[in-house]
Amino acid sequence: MTNSKNSIVYLRFLNLIQAIRQIPTFPDLDPVEERLLNLLAAGWHLGKNISVLEAMGLSTEISATTAHRRLKTLTKKGMIALDVDKVDSRVKYVVPTELAATYFTSMGQALERAQHTD
Repeated sequence: MTNSKNSIVYLRFLNLIQAIRQIPTFPDLDPVEERLLNLLAAGWHLGKNISVLEAMGLSTEISATTAHRRLKTLTKKGMIALDVDKVDSRVKYVVPTELAATYFTSMGQALERAQHTD
């Protein structure tokens, strides 16, 4: 393996996020939950309201049934919440919780730290 600057930064980042995953503040996320949460975050970053139905179709790699189950587990783990639409009570939107915001902040800080050489 080459020790280019980019590969070193990436490996530092992987080590830092592994440490973040072990912080008891954050729940254990399986790879599917983490992927779904990252897809949701990308939409939230763009200012999108994402319904449960839309969230279930965010990834072609995750079946709608699996996505729905993982939305339930992410809710139980406190990473997301569901807000009922004010006009149509049948529609629920997936929203990040404070815990999710803290998680994303920690991941961003890890990326910044990985890029800076000591």
